[in-house]
Amino acid sequence: MSTSLHQRTLPTTLTDPYPKSPKFSQKPGSFFTRNNLLALFSLLIILGFLFPYISTSIPSSLVSSNSKISESKWKAYTLSEAVAFVGTNGTVIVCAVSQPYLPFLNNWLISIVKQKHHDKVLVIAEDYVTLFKVNERWPGHAVLVPPAPDAQTAHKFGSQGFFNFTSRRPRHLLQILELGYNVMYNDVDMVWLADPFPYLQGKHDVYFMDDMTAVKPLNHSHALPPPGKKGRPYICSCMIYMQPTTGAKLVMKKWIEELQDQPWSKAKKANDQPGFNWALMKTAGEVDLYLLPQAAFPTGGLYFKNRTWVKETKGMHVIIHNNYIIGFEKKIKRFKEYGLWLVDGHASESPLGNIS
Repeated sequence: MSTSLHQRTLPTTLTDPYPKSPKFSQKPGSFFTRNNLLALFSLLIILGFLFPYISTSIPSSLVSSNSKISESKWKAYTLSEAVAFVGTNGTVIVCAVSQPYLPFLNNWLISIVKQKHHDKVLVIAEDYVTLFKVNERWPGHAVLVPPAPDAQTAHKFGSQGFFNFTSRRPRHLLQILELGYNVMYNDVDMVWLADPFPYLQGKHDVYFMDDMTAVKPLNHSHALPPPGKKGRPYICSCMIYMQPTTGAKLVMKKWIEELQDQPWSKAKKANDQPGFNWALMKTAGEVDLYLLPQAAFPTGGLYFKNRTWVKETKGMHVIIHNNYIIGFEKKIKRFKEYGLWLVDGHASESPLGNIS
């Protein structure tokens, strides 16, 4: 005999998402007797007391096995792999960082996040602590190119460790160019106030900023400035943008040669910037060089010390470099005075969070 549709009953599992089990439906709540509840409560108290001792007895190999595997993976991570991972539209933004500079890395990165270019950022870690910390929070955005310099001395300006740290830079940049990518290098004691990429248009080989404090006219020449008292220009090696051209590669190769010819010594505490300037000057006839506008890319000696100029060029500033001052604490204090220390109020915007 057929049954009409409205007379059919749906399966219990569809009408009641929690169907009663026949076994327990006869004596509902029989488990929750006073004695059972007291026993359960006593067990919870005992477990709460013993848990700290149990957890501390767990072998550390079981706890740290994942982190060890991760560290091994990042040690084997190569520059070419990292560039392929972060490269967006054929461009990579690079910085080189050792552990003491992590707060500055975060401050710089927050300013780049605001301009929506952070996905292009590659941190070249100069010690394993930095490599692991950055990749733990932002996987794939840090790489270490062996051998790592001495982390204890690399951050002291004027030291041999600092020279060893900075002299590696042109090799990293050359390798990225050889991989076919545009590359922008920044020191991390910089802050982006606006998007710099509209200023990097055209087909020039190398773009850079002047490190002199003398005020230039707004329509100044974009050619390499003439040599100064030391026989070379005074261009900052802190902000460089290059396209993967023969000319850009030539400048990097010449920079490497200059650093080899003028090594650090106690008598002559060299750094990488003079070598970069010699390389620019010696290749100027073969390479298309471009000096960025001073109003957009001022040196710290101008931006932080010439208030009249800052007011006259208000709204034109793009990247600010906190140079012409030495020492972490002094740099942070100056950034705070000018409202450029973003770490305190905007750390949540960084992919690294409150890293230090």
